[in-house]
Amino acid sequence: MLIIEIDNYIRLLARIYSYVIIAYVLLSWLPNARSSFIGELLGKLVEPYLSPFRRIIPPIGGMIDISPIVALIALNFVVEGIIAILHLFL
Repeated sequence: MLIIEIDNYIRLLARIYSYVIIAYVLLSWLPNARSSFIGELLGKLVEPYLSPFRRIIPPIGGMIDISPIVALIALNFVVEGIIAILHLFL
């Protein structure tokens, strides 16, 4: 029973962080939204995670940044790996 609760908690945290990443990406479509209080708060939460992906993956055509998509996929892989390890040891 404990492992199911831990599993659900990890998935919930990953889902919330995924929504934060998506919200931050959507703010880039609005002028000056990232300089608002919410934009800066989301930036402090998301940029440390996205910056390694941005260094590796250049924007397509100089404008389209696909690094958040790759970061979301990587986050899902990491979460599933952590859950698999938990199931293995607990």
